[in-house]
Amino acid sequence: MVYPIYPMTSISVIMGIAILAMATVMPTLFFVEGIMDFHPIRALAAKNNVTCVLVFGDSSVDPGNNNHLRLAPKGNFPPYGKDLFNGHPTGRLSNGRLATDFIAEALGYTSVIPAFLDPTLTTADLLHGVSFASAGSGYDELTSNLSNSLSVSQQLQYFRHYKIHLGRLVGEIKAEEITSNAIYVLSLGSNDFLQNYYRELQRSQEFTPEQYVNFLAARMLHAAQVLSLSLSLSLSLSLSENRSILGMHGLGARRMAVVGLSPIGCVPLVRTLKDLARQCDDEYNGVARSFNAKLQQNLATLKASLGMQIAYIDIYSVMISAINTPQKYGFMETSKGCCGTGMYEYSETCRGMSTCPDPSKYVFWDAAHPTQRMYEIIAGEAVKTIVRGYSNN
Repeated sequence: MVYPIYPMTSISVIMGIAILAMATVMPTLFFVEGIMDFHPIRALAAKNNVTCVLVFGDSSVDPGNNNHLRLAPKGNFPPYGKDLFNGHPTGRLSNGRLATDFIAEALGYTSVIPAFLDPTLTTADLLHGVSFASAGSGYDELTSNLSNSLSVSQQLQYFRHYKIHLGRLVGEIKAEEITSNAIYVLSLGSNDFLQNYYRELQRSQEFTPEQYVNFLAARMLHAAQVLSLSLSLSLSLSLSENRSILGMHGLGARRMAVVGLSPIGCVPLVRTLKDLARQCDDEYNGVARSFNAKLQQNLATLKASLGMQIAYIDIYSVMISAINTPQKYGFMETSKGCCGTGMYEYSETCRGMSTCPDPSKYVFWDAAHPTQRMYEIIAGEAVKTIVRGYSNN
């Protein structure tokens, strides 16, 4: 059964969301000689009445929404998707599955999370979770405008449409129960620096790097203050740039995981543009660490204000460990991608390129995005962190 997608409105309801997560609020993944044992996590998810997975963000969690946006960056052509189950490109900017796909599989829902804009979306998809994410999106509304991707406000508007579809399917009361017990996965932030601040003039003329960090992080803090006023405020009434979390909570979110920036100075494209060969850029990584520290301060306030289950995911440490100690994870190449030369190709410039023989030995698939193997490691480590956070709730 295919559900129609409502057209987008032009209302800008929310302009930002904190740099948010490639993980979920769920029990831990257990690894036995490299193989995931799903039984413990599924039992614990059932105990906590986890209903589905709902995803917001950028290319790290976009399974193909941008396929339906004319000018947005895409990955719906070879060699993208070469290691998916049927070797068919779906729009994921990797050789295979994303972290959110592994998470959904561990929960027992589905092996892949579909894009909400996919015209073949089924009833089962609506019940088990979808992604609203858009490659190129960012915390800063300007970032999304520059890449012609779905802004966070637009993604949240589509979430409202999702709730309408779900209500028609199972009734409004049941739909509210499902969304209230869903896991909200959010992953944003890298594009704000790599595609906006360090590439365009507007923000860099307005802010120093540290000021831009504060500009982004302050939105989360202000959202917490707004949320204390009313959890039922209609998104259509909000024109503030700083009400993204209010929008999510008002629409039913109760469980979220929030991730810091990855080591953006280690991205192959950054190394190429800054002529760093095999070295990471200290300035970019320093900005990522600065933002992560500020984010954690704001998250403590947000958690206390809303009474939500919120976890900070330190993806920076996971990826820098893989880059600095590749043998620990079975990697052999950490400084360039698998597509083409691995130094500059991503999205359109990766189209039709030859690839390395074994992507599982690479941290990066193209010059900007991780491999399926790296995403699998991220998913496993992230849920371990969330379990530790749950024990303190």
